[in-house]
Amino acid sequence: MTVSVEPTDPTTAVPSQNDAATGGGDVTGGAATAPDALRPHAEHAFAAELAVLAAQDDRPRPSRWKMSPWAVATYLLGGTLPDGTVITPKYVGPRRIVEVAVTTLATDRALLLLGVPGTAKTWVSEHLAAAVSGDSTLLVQGTAGTPEEAIRYGWNYAQLLANGPSRHALVPSPVMRAMAEGMTARVEELTRIPADVQDTLITILSEKTLPIPELGQEVQAVRGFNLIATANDRDRGVNDLSSALRRRFNTVVLPLPESPDAEVDIVARRVDQMGRSLDLPAVPDGIEEIRRVVTVFRELRDGVTTDGRTKLKSPSGTLSTAEAISVVTSGLALAAHFGDGVLRAGDVAAGILGAVVRDPAADRVIWQEYLETVVRERDGWKDFYRACREVSA
Repeated sequence: MTVSVEPTDPTTAVPSQNDAATGGGDVTGGAATAPDALRPHAEHAFAAELAVLAAQDDRPRPSRWKMSPWAVATYLLGGTLPDGTVITPKYVGPRRIVEVAVTTLATDRALLLLGVPGTAKTWVSEHLAAAVSGDSTLLVQGTAGTPEEAIRYGWNYAQLLANGPSRHALVPSPVMRAMAEGMTARVEELTRIPADVQDTLITILSEKTLPIPELGQEVQAVRGFNLIATANDRDRGVNDLSSALRRRFNTVVLPLPESPDAEVDIVARRVDQMGRSLDLPAVPDGIEEIRRVVTVFRELRDGVTTDGRTKLKSPSGTLSTAEAISVVTSGLALAAHFGDGVLRAGDVAAGILGAVVRDPAADRVIWQEYLETVVRERDGWKDFYRACREVSA
C-alpha cells in the first residue's frame, strides 16, 4: 500500500517569533521568511529574477519544475534576457559544471556536489533547489549525530502512545516530503553522517520508494523528485560513502576559482550582498584590501607566490573563498563601527591571522615566515605588513 504525505499547510503552521513581531512573513513553497530576515532563502532573496525567468522561459520543462534546465543554468550563471533584464550570477565557475549538475537533476540520478571547503557547494545546492522546485528548505543537515529519522520519518509520540502507529502520528522527513510532492531535497555534508544512516538513502535513490514497515505501507516518489547532496573532500575517511550509495549519485566536483580576478569577484559580490543586509559600507571602497586578502590566501594555499619565484609552506587551514568572505565581512564591520567606514589593512589583519593560524605551533611559524619573506618586501604592502605584525605580536 502507498501512503500519501500531505504537504505542510502554511495557514496552520505555528508562527515564529519573527512572524509574530512583523505580522507574518512571505510564504513561498511552504517556507515562510520574515521581511527582515537576516538571510532570506534563495527563493525569496531572488524572487524577482526567478519570476522573470519563469515568465520568459518557453523551453521544455521537466515534470513539476518551475522552469527549464536552460533557465535554471541561466539563473545560476547569470545573463541578460531578451527583454533586457539582467540576471545576476550566483555561481562564478565553468559553465559546463552547472549544465551537468542541472541535467543530472532532470534524470533519475541524484546529484553529489563534491569539493574542498569553500567552493560554494551549499550555495549552489540551495540555488538549484530554489530554481527547480521553488523551495530550498527541504534540507537535512548532516552531522555526526544525524539520526535515521532525519532522512526517513519520525513519530509524534503523543499520538503514537494514544492511538498507536498511524499516518497522522507519522512525522515526515524533508526527504519524504520531497518524494511525495515531487520536489528537490537537500542533504548537506553527507560524509559527516554515520555510514549506517547514509545507507538509508540507497532504497530511496534506487527504488524511489520509502518503506514504512510499521504501517505496512510505503511512500513512492512522484515525478519531479530528486536529491542534491554535498560532501567535503577534506572529510574523506570520516564516513566514506559505500560503493552502493556512491553509484546512486552523479558526482560533480566544484573547483576552486581558477584565477585571482575570479576569486576577487566572488568575494566582492558575496560581501556586498551580506553587507547590504548588515548595513555595512559598500564593497568598492575596499576592493584593494579584498585583493590583498585573496592574494594571501591563494599564495599560502598554493604554496607559491603569485609570480612563481618563492616556494611557501602551507598552513593547516583550508584558506577557502568562504573564509576570505568571512574575513572581509568582519573587516567591513570593524571599519563601519570603529573606523571611518573605509576598509583598510588594519581591519582585515586580525581576521587573516585567525584564518591562517589554526595550529598555534606550526601555523604561526609559517605565517611569520610569510610576513617577513613575502609581505615585507612587496611594493605597496607596507601598511598591510605593519598591521599584520601588530596583531601577530
